[in-house]
Amino acid sequence: MGEGVKAMLARPIQLADEVAKQCGAARCFRAECNDLKSRADKLAALLRQAARADLYDRPAARIMVGATQALAKASALASRCAHGHPRLRRLFTLSPAAGFPRTAALLDTALEDVAWLLRISSPAVGADGDGDLRGLPNIAQNEPILFLIWDHVARLHTGGLAARADSAANLASLARDSQHFAKLIIEEDGIPPLLRLLKEGTDEGQEAAVRALGLLGCDAESVEKLAQAGICSAFTSTLKEPQMRVQAAVAEAIATLADRSPTCQELFTQNNAVRYLVGHLASGTIQEHSRYSVGSSSSKNTAAAPTPMTSLHSVVLAKTLSTHQSGDFMISVPEEPHRVSTVSKDEVDAKRNQMQSVVQSAMAAKTKKNGSLIPPFRTQLGTSGSSGRGAREVEDPELKAHLKAMAAKALWKLARGHLGVCKSITESRALLCFAALLEKGDGGMGTNIQVFSAMAIMEISRVAEHSLALRQSAFKPSSPAAKAVVDQLLHIVCKGDYDELLIPCITALGCLARTFTASETRMIAPLVQLLDEREPAVIKEAVLALTKFACTDNHLYVNHCKAVVDEGGAGHLVQLVYLGDEVQIEALILLCYIALHVPESEELAQAGVLAVLLWASKQTYMVQDVRVEALLPEARARLELFQSRASR
Repeated sequence: MGEGVKAMLARPIQLADEVAKQCGAARCFRAECNDLKSRADKLAALLRQAARADLYDRPAARIMVGATQALAKASALASRCAHGHPRLRRLFTLSPAAGFPRTAALLDTALEDVAWLLRISSPAVGADGDGDLRGLPNIAQNEPILFLIWDHVARLHTGGLAARADSAANLASLARDSQHFAKLIIEEDGIPPLLRLLKEGTDEGQEAAVRALGLLGCDAESVEKLAQAGICSAFTSTLKEPQMRVQAAVAEAIATLADRSPTCQELFTQNNAVRYLVGHLASGTIQEHSRYSVGSSSSKNTAAAPTPMTSLHSVVLAKTLSTHQSGDFMISVPEEPHRVSTVSKDEVDAKRNQMQSVVQSAMAAKTKKNGSLIPPFRTQLGTSGSSGRGAREVEDPELKAHLKAMAAKALWKLARGHLGVCKSITESRALLCFAALLEKGDGGMGTNIQVFSAMAIMEISRVAEHSLALRQSAFKPSSPAAKAVVDQLLHIVCKGDYDELLIPCITALGCLARTFTASETRMIAPLVQLLDEREPAVIKEAVLALTKFACTDNHLYVNHCKAVVDEGGAGHLVQLVYLGDEVQIEALILLCYIALHVPESEELAQAGVLAVLLWASKQTYMVQDVRVEALLPEARARLELFQSRASR
């Protein structure tokens, strides 16, 4: 109970004593005053009991206001009966008889509300807690939902683990039903007990708490309040726990919160949530994922055994790696095979002997300290924040697929427009994971893992489009992960199936246009093919992607413009400028870039590009576009210069 509630209790207790004293000294309406005195004494006893209890602040504030008002009216009524001659007061003042029933009813209401407050603020009896709603307070008659919220929040404070899990599930249901209910739960201090349940509850309770907290973030303002309460650090800590059901719920909640607040993106990044999400994504997706850390500039200089390690081996490996980094010796990484040839056989033997020595000393120290070695069946957490391989292998495949999908979704939402998150993701093995998941999917589990992976790649590509450093580090041509990602994007675009994967893959290819070398021209042809009688959304995205290849910002714009023309893109663009309602201006901009950069092309003359540019210059709605106004006159002049009048 806070100091504010104690201060609120002082006034009604004082009034209750005053009413009892005045009623005892009444000189008229003594029967009615005795009745008021009895109620005032009961209320004073309950208020003093409340002063010794740990009250739920939010309903307590409203109840104390109501009790104070009722006692104030009773005091005013009792004072009229306690002063003056009875007959004279009856003769010269209004009779208070009509006020007694109303005042008694107000005191009864206050008694019931204070009794209800004490019930919900008291620890529940029994190990499982109180599973039933504990009465409807009078102050909540006009808004029963408020009573439900109060009751469930109170059970989160005082109930047993089962009752707390049930209340968290009910609060999640209320938050899901209405944004107004979600805000009410936040206003009624529902966040702290949910966070405590997340740390202390059973698996079911933790999962219910996570879902409730995720649903409470219904808008940016609500997410800000959740972040201030410490939800980001709590969720990140939960990602390290071994229960996959809870981890999947946390990943889904992170995706929801990050989608609604850039501040939340930053806080999750600071709490290193990306590392654990990548660990869950990589588990079972690619081999040896645990040896790669996120956000470490020295990741290329670290190594681990190619097989999964037990807990003791992890300790040994960590000690060995620290020795490596201190300068004693260096182990080459499999990604850089040219370094292996520089290590002689004697050096390899020396390293092996040193590893054996470290293993023996670590085992001896562990035995000396505890008297026995760690049992081989004991589950240990890996460096990725997930449980050991043995624990994961016994989990339901659908649950593992769901966790992986939610991790991909969370990474997608965290990466949106955030350079720091994108750098952390690309410095890990996440890009290779996304490529693998795009290729093989989830084995028919129905988790949308391919869609989430494609969306994550798209968001990272969008950030890389405007960050030279990210393009050079993550999407350099020699990077195996970048090659794998581009191969999968091209595969999907070449298939051309209109589904949830196609448009994000087209967008990603366009955003990566400045990362390709002059010899890498295979992405132009499938994009040009998408211009021919396809869905409007697909055509528009393909035009935008090709524009990023052909624009002046791309240093290979001449090569790319020639490739577009060679693939027959000019004819498609002419048709789109004439007939493509939703994509006319975008197609005209691309056509202008091509006319600027390869005006001497005979294919442009055969397609009638000059004629379409002349026609477009007379269309008011087209030339009003700032981009068209800057490009069209110069493109038209270049074509008129390089093409003969006969070809026109």
